[in-house]
Amino acid sequence: MVIEQAKEVLKIEAQSILALMERLGPDFESAVDLILKARGRVILTGMGKSGLIARKISATLNSTGTPSLFLHPSEAIHGDLGMVSRNDLVLAISNSGKTVEIVALLPILKQMGAKIIAFTGGLDSPMAKLCDLTIDVGVEREACPMGLVPTASTTAVLAMGDALAVALLNRRHFNQEDFKKFHPGGSLGERLSIMIRDVMLTGDYIPTVTIGEKVSRAIEIIDAKKIGATLVLTKDNKLEGIVTDGDLRRALLEMENIKEKRVEDIMSLSPKTIDENNTAAEAMRIMELNSITHLAIVDRSNRIKGVVHLHDLLGREEFRINGG
Repeated sequence: MVIEQAKEVLKIEAQSILALMERLGPDFESAVDLILKARGRVILTGMGKSGLIARKISATLNSTGTPSLFLHPSEAIHGDLGMVSRNDLVLAISNSGKTVEIVALLPILKQMGAKIIAFTGGLDSPMAKLCDLTIDVGVEREACPMGLVPTASTTAVLAMGDALAVALLNRRHFNQEDFKKFHPGGSLGERLSIMIRDVMLTGDYIPTVTIGEKVSRAIEIIDAKKIGATLVLTKDNKLEGIVTDGDLRRALLEMENIKEKRVEDIMSLSPKTIDENNTAAEAMRIMELNSITHLAIVDRSNRIKGVVHLHDLLGREEFRINGG
């Protein structure tokens, strides 16, 4: 009985994947072209189990030459939109296309100028109507006998993500040598094994403002230093907070005369930190766990020693290979 039930699950999920083949068409080709032409990264987003699948697709894209990040939709509207630039492309995942957090997030991303691709079974859903391209990943039924637990639907999305990654891999002419660059045996692995002190920004390269300064000054520093954030320090150089692009956007929505406010009025408290003797790999782990792109480096007295951005960990040249 158990074996028969397991076979039925596998059969349903296999059929769901095979059914996708008949629906592949111009939108899929356009999605590949759009990603190849994008000057930024692929930002994947999804809630719940769709979010878990989005993380897996992001990992596959990264290891095959397409730089990507996962953005949690709830965290995005509370400051993490600073992770996204107008040059990025968003891949939003929702089986129904009605996920409240996703539907709320997409108009903001469109306003920022990002192109959006949907993976959904709801072709007439609010989410689909907000996207530039829609890839049909709908399934006839779930493998769950109640039809409630995402099973066949998440398998179908994962398979479509693999299809997208491999299509991009082929178009980029990504080969074994390129693969090594993005894995522990190659240059990326070697880079992630180095110490934070060897890649962090120091001295005048650190974007900083002092408690009491106006937000207008923070905007000037963020624009000048070009890493999307500025650290907020006390007068004795101790870390107090951070102001990111996301903090600025949220403040613009919630406050008036934002430029005249003090940085402490809008900063995020207790920013994540790391010791300079940790590895880049550990910094990457912290960033991924907290869905952030910046880490402050402090000493035991919490005085600032440096700052590191995700791009500095990976090496800015790692984001583009073979003209991709």
